[in-house]
Amino acid sequence: MRLRKKWWARPELDASKLVINRAEDYKGKWNEIFNNNNDIYLELGCGRGKFITENALNNHDINFIGIDLKDEVIIYALKKLQQAETENVRLVTMNIAQIAEIFDENEISRIYINFCNPWPKLRHNKRRLTHSKFLTEYKKFIKPNTEIWFKTDDAGLFMDSQEYFKESGFKIQYITYDLHNSGFKENIETEYEEKFQSMGMKTMFLIAKLNS
Repeated sequence: MRLRKKWWARPELDASKLVINRAEDYKGKWNEIFNNNNDIYLELGCGRGKFITENALNNHDINFIGIDLKDEVIIYALKKLQQAETENVRLVTMNIAQIAEIFDENEISRIYINFCNPWPKLRHNKRRLTHSKFLTEYKKFIKPNTEIWFKTDDAGLFMDSQEYFKESGFKIQYITYDLHNSGFKENIETEYEEKFQSMGMKTMFLIAKLNS
């Protein structure tokens, strides 16, 4: 779905200290942004911000960075963070394909990928955020033993992703094909998940850990 341009969004984003422009300038210095040495968790495709906001409120000793492509989406994440009055989150608008340009070695301690575009056509598979091509980029800046938490409702993407993780040196620590009936206690629902789970959608979920 094409997003309607929100001309007011960029000025509001620029005015907030929670939004980082020129993120490449902070490569290797993200702890200075948060003014502490806490672990940094990264959400790739943070959307409207429900997941990252609740996560941050539940984990005050963790720093969070949310990334999405469009101002028109991330402005809503900013509004949620402002309403929650949380200080341990920063937002970045960028193309995730350039992700390794803004983080240095061992800078990220966990990655969340929630309901990313499944890119079902074979010629588009390399655009998947769980594809080996992207996993190679993530390995440039994640710590040893880092976990990637991945959720999707697309069976093809889920099956293929298991192979991507294995090929890229990750071990699958946990897996379920029906998250909401699995007994897993640490799940935080995204807006998408909340809407479609109530309509009978099954969420598939895995935790893949980078072998040290």
